[in-house]
Amino acid sequence: MEYLAAIFAISLLVAMVLCLELGRRYGLKNHVDEPEKAATGKRIVEGAFFGLLSLLIAFSFSGAVSRFDHRRGLIIEEANDVGTAYLRIDTLAPAVQPQMRDLFRAYLDSRLAVYRAIPDVEAVKNAIARSTDLQNQIWSLAVESTRVPGSHPNAGMLLLNALNTMIDISNTRVWAALTHPPVVIYGLLFVIALVCAFIAGSSLAAAKSHAWLHALAFAFLTCISIYVILEIEYPRVGFISIEKYDQALIDVRTSMK
Repeated sequence: MEYLAAIFAISLLVAMVLCLELGRRYGLKNHVDEPEKAATGKRIVEGAFFGLLSLLIAFSFSGAVSRFDHRRGLIIEEANDVGTAYLRIDTLAPAVQPQMRDLFRAYLDSRLAVYRAIPDVEAVKNAIARSTDLQNQIWSLAVESTRVPGSHPNAGMLLLNALNTMIDISNTRVWAALTHPPVVIYGLLFVIALVCAFIAGSSLAAAKSHAWLHALAFAFLTCISIYVILEIEYPRVGFISIEKYDQALIDVRTSMK
C-alpha cells in the first residue's frame, strides 16, 4: 500500500514506452501519403484523445487537492472540538473532573494512534475500536455527572453538546479518509494514456529520431502527474504526507494537564 502510487506510475511508464514503440512500428508499416483533408481529420481525432487525457488528469488532480484540503481542515476541526469539550469539563462537579480528564487523555491518545497506525489495517481497526469504547465511557460518565450535585446547572447542555460534536467529527474523519474516486477512474487514465502513447508513437514514424525525446518527455510527465495525484489522494501512505497537521491534536493533548 505504501508504494501503490510508485508501482502504478512505473507500470504506466513502462507500458507507455512499449506503446510508443508499437505505435512507431505500426506507423512505419502502414505509412501512406494521405490527402490533406484526411490527415486533418485524423489529427482532430488524435487531438481529442490527448484532450480527454488532459481533462482526466486535470479533474483528478483538482479533486485530489480538494479532498486533501478537506481532510486537513477536519484535523483542525477535531482538535478544536476536543479542546472545547475538554474545557467544558470544568462545568462538572470537582469530584468527577479528574476521572473525566483521564478519559479524555486516553481518548486523544487513541485518536492519534489511529492515524499513526496507517497503513496497518488491523492496528487501525484496533485503535478505532479503542477510541469508540472511550467515547462510550466518556458519554456515560458525562450523562451521570451532569446530575451530580456541584455541577453547573447548564452542564448537561454545554458538555453533552460539545461531546456530541467531538464524536461526530471522529466519524466524519474516518469516512473522509475512505473517500476516494472509483478505481475505474484510474483504470481509464491508464488505458487512455496507453492509447495516446500509441498515437504519439505512430506519429513518430515519419519524424526524425530526435523526436523521441519529446515522446519520452510526454510519457514521463504523464506518469509523474498521475503519481502526484495518487500521492495527494492517499496522504497517509506516501511521500506527500498530511501527518504534520496532526500537530494540532498533539498540541491539544499537551495542553491537557
